Amino acid sequence: MSINSALLLLTFYYVAIVADAMTAALAAGRRSMDWMGVAMLGPITALGGGTVRDVLFQHYPLTWVHNPALLLITAGASLATIAIARYMHHLRRLFLLLDAIGLVAFSVIGCNIAAEMKLPFLIIIASGMITGCVGGVLRDILCDDIPLLFRTELYATVSIFTGLVYMGGQRLGAPHDLAALAAMAAGLTLRLLALRFGWSMPKFVYTDTLH
Repeated sequence: MSINSALLLLTFYYVAIVADAMTAALAAGRRSMDWMGVAMLGPITALGGGTVRDVLFQHYPLTWVHNPALLLITAGASLATIAIARYMHHLRRLFLLLDAIGLVAFSVIGCNIAAEMKLPFLIIIASGMITGCVGGVLRDILCDDIPLLFRTELYATVSIFTGLVYMGGQRLGAPHDLAALAAMAAGLTLRLLALRFGWSMPKFVYTDTLH
């Protein structure tokens, strides 16, 4: 990975964790959590996917252990959201965009880490999905909501698609930077189109009519 590509991915990473922390703060507010709950839910959401990935694959040290400033950044972003919460509805589209950027960036980062560990292809794709989606699952569980991952929205699907494009590009011999940028662009496009046109996965509806 070139320096420019690494810096771009790092920039997206920081944008993603701040956006995730702020959306987590809003979720905490809807559940009337105290300020400590807000400050805790932000880092759990923003850093939870990478933490679960690293624990599962024994990839140490954990990102926030290696760089404790990430805890301050995400907790600070969560608490800052309290002050501007009344204006957040005006920024809904911006946060959807930032969330989509974060999803694809996390997915590429997760795939890249698993690939560097020489893990099997299927596990590499799973690593991308875990990194991109599990933080939101933890947030929703702690807020007693059905996780977005398990609803009909194209979310985990976008993460998997991003990982497949990224790894597929590398398998076809594309330069690493090109594969990463192409994967993020493709995943971001799919996510935004899904939001715009309401694309979703088929539902499984089961009603027990036997008595």
